[in-house]
Amino acid sequence: MKVAIVGATGIAGQQFVAALAEHPWFRIARLGASPRSAGKKYGDALRDESTGSLRWWAGGSPPESVLGMIVENGEDLKLDNVDLVFSAVESDVAADLEPMYAQTTPVVSTASAFRYEDDVPLLLPGVSLQQATLLRRQQKNRGWKGFILPQPNCTVTGLAITLKPLDERFGVKKVSMVSMQGISGAGRSPGVAALDAIDNVIPYIPSEEEKVTAEARKLLGKVVAGKLVESSVKVSCTCTRAAVLEGHTEAVSLELERPATPAQAAAALRTAGKRAARLKLPSMPETLIYVHDDPFRPQPRLDRDAGDGMTTSVGRIREEPLYRHGLRYMLVSHNTKMGAAKGALLIAEYLLDRGIL
Repeated sequence: MKVAIVGATGIAGQQFVAALAEHPWFRIARLGASPRSAGKKYGDALRDESTGSLRWWAGGSPPESVLGMIVENGEDLKLDNVDLVFSAVESDVAADLEPMYAQTTPVVSTASAFRYEDDVPLLLPGVSLQQATLLRRQQKNRGWKGFILPQPNCTVTGLAITLKPLDERFGVKKVSMVSMQGISGAGRSPGVAALDAIDNVIPYIPSEEEKVTAEARKLLGKVVAGKLVESSVKVSCTCTRAAVLEGHTEAVSLELERPATPAQAAAALRTAGKRAARLKLPSMPETLIYVHDDPFRPQPRLDRDAGDGMTTSVGRIREEPLYRHGLRYMLVSHNTKMGAAKGALLIAEYLLDRGIL
């Protein structure tokens, strides 16, 4: 399939470029960005005009195959012969551009602009793929040939992946979570974010806790009679920024409806991780969830790249004494792979595999 990447010069857009460079199912056909980059070759648009440095943040070097492609203005992007748009723009820009694209072409997005609409699903393997049926309702409601499918927030991704099998097996009543998030999630703020985070923990990330709470309930919900009914689970979280480059670490405490030993919880997570991986998709890891026995794992530096950044690593599963049926555990999830472009690409692979694209 021929795809366009909008926001191609930003961090998330570069991650799409890197993930799609040699993809067996998708081929980059067009690149879109802001008017500042429009009309330039992609390689030139990446280059800092004052220093000559190549602003490439997706690891390694940019693929040679895209360096000569001309970047188009995202507002005027031509979608003829384009089967799918990957959107990696800021939410305020997405609110204007994505409906324009969706009139003719499916859009898979990393932005939050449409996550909370009733007819917009949030899809995660092993969690909420059944919500894909809402896309037809969205098309009917809005008169679009395409659709908008946003990716969940990167912080809620690992949390929801681990909550779903525990909810199915034991029922989850309450969730309390504290995150220690990689600074890459703050974007590229010319050194400021890094300088703030070194030798420090930032105790507040604007809007992050509200996103986690709302999206966890939506991801754990069910489609009933063509409508999404959100989960009644109560979610409380504190989201912080830690002096880690990539990878979100989360300390999770649960109150369950039915009792579960740590061993039973570990077994449920391992089984669910393997079951989800039965989807034979190019970006799917061998297991979606890996459970460690080592009490010093998971750690972001050691575990964020598990499954090429697509596996959520879990450890320190133990009883939570504050609840009658309580469990607590740690997790690490890669925020710029599973939680960003590569996770969005995995969802697009699923849609193509199921004939939705």
